[in-house]
Amino acid sequence: MVTPLNDLGSAQYLGFAGGLYPEGKNSRPSAHENAGVALSATMQPVDRDGNPSGSGKIGMICIGFSNASREFSHLVHLADADPRKNASLVMVDAARDGAAATEIAVPFGDYWRHVEGQLQRCEISPAQVQVVWLKTALARDARAFPENARLLQRTLRSIVEILRTKFPQLKLVYVSSRTYGGYSETDLSPEPIAYESAFAVKWLIEERINNPGPEGLIPWVSWGPYLWADGMTPRSDGLIWEPSDFEPDGVHPSAQGALKVATMLLEFFGSDPTTQPWFFTQPALAETM
Repeated sequence: MVTPLNDLGSAQYLGFAGGLYPEGKNSRPSAHENAGVALSATMQPVDRDGNPSGSGKIGMICIGFSNASREFSHLVHLADADPRKNASLVMVDAARDGAAATEIAVPFGDYWRHVEGQLQRCEISPAQVQVVWLKTALARDARAFPENARLLQRTLRSIVEILRTKFPQLKLVYVSSRTYGGYSETDLSPEPIAYESAFAVKWLIEERINNPGPEGLIPWVSWGPYLWADGMTPRSDGLIWEPSDFEPDGVHPSAQGALKVATMLLEFFGSDPTTQPWFFTQPALAETM
């Protein structure tokens, strides 16, 4: 049994401290939080050339593999049915089945042609993409911890740089790691690799926090919801993963599991201080219309 990262705190896993953020904490350092809030306040609808426009769009895309695609697709349905959703926000599932982190990190590969096609289908230009939810993993990696997590950290860093290059208006990137992999019937990304992938995200974000540069790093990178729990052992907030949350292969989420993640995503994007200015229409704004 291992302890979820958000419950591990300053305790260690194989010599490495837990917590989602530095010093074993689960909350963002104030300077990092303030930077994200300041950037989120600049979010506004833009036209296809990236110029502010009242009839423009705020593009939010999902980058990742099959699990992310299924989960984000459920989020889109939940958000589109919510009357609070910002009418200018267009959410695009640009994740793809079989797209491991190493494939996504190839800037001119097949994966990015898929992304371009998804944007075109939703009538969103690269200049309108301002937000990314990123969830990916290594596939069938035989390295032990921490080498596997360090490789994923480097790969995620490369993906963020590709995102910055391809989407000039990109401001915010939220990263999530794997859900539980203990029911897996394959060697695709079982435990403890699924658990250990969270350290790659944690280290990537710490790297951005510790080296912001003179004017900060854009895009701003932070945790999305942390999704891992140890199967049927409840996390401190009660989260569990049941076998029925997965398809028979134990890897891909069932409709029930995808909805569980989508609900966590909706709660996160509807309440985080860095998402409140643009994800849901603010009540005060609605009253003036």
